[in-house]
Amino acid sequence: MILQEEREQIVDYGKKLIETGLVKGTFGNISVYNKEENLLAISPSGLDYARTRPEDIVVLKPDGEKIHGERKPSSELDMHRIFYLKRPEIRAVVHTHSEYAAILACLNWSIPPLHYEVAYAGKEVPCSKYVQFGTWELAESALETMGNGNACLLGNHGLLAAAESISYAFDTAQQIEFVSKLYYGTKTVGEPVLLSDAQIGVVQNAFKTYRTK
Repeated sequence: MILQEEREQIVDYGKKLIETGLVKGTFGNISVYNKEENLLAISPSGLDYARTRPEDIVVLKPDGEKIHGERKPSSELDMHRIFYLKRPEIRAVVHTHSEYAAILACLNWSIPPLHYEVAYAGKEVPCSKYVQFGTWELAESALETMGNGNACLLGNHGLLAAAESISYAFDTAQQIEFVSKLYYGTKTVGEPVLLSDAQIGVVQNAFKTYRTK
């Protein structure tokens, strides 16, 4: 089966989305890009992660042409494929509706460097304004908001993480949910003490060799 490994990864990490509480129901989506084949595999639309099998995963070209799969691809296909078209280092994208990230997204708050794990995303976790889900406009907004980083909040929506591998993209989604909870918690009692630009920059450089796969 074409992109067998990538399809199996999506099935496995889809179950992890549920197990870790990063999504509820059928919301959220995952994709993995195979650069050598110039093909991406993406989770199907509206199918329970526990019931998803490798053959349910949809394979497409980055321009959106379907290559294999009977099911309809995720409604956020454009938001995934734009990263494979515009950022050649990206190999996987994870989109979640995790609770604290969604709370901050509904406030349209970016997350400042209150904790060193913000460096998973960049020097901050930026937040976009609201754009209708499933549109090319949202894809463009997500790409612009994330910039050269690895995560952003989608205004009134959720969290998006992108990285060089599915494991790193998933880890990024988990850590940004963690710092979202920290930021929410600190704002309920006061203002967090922020790391300086230089301090968070040092962590960013350290993370380049901490893990990449």
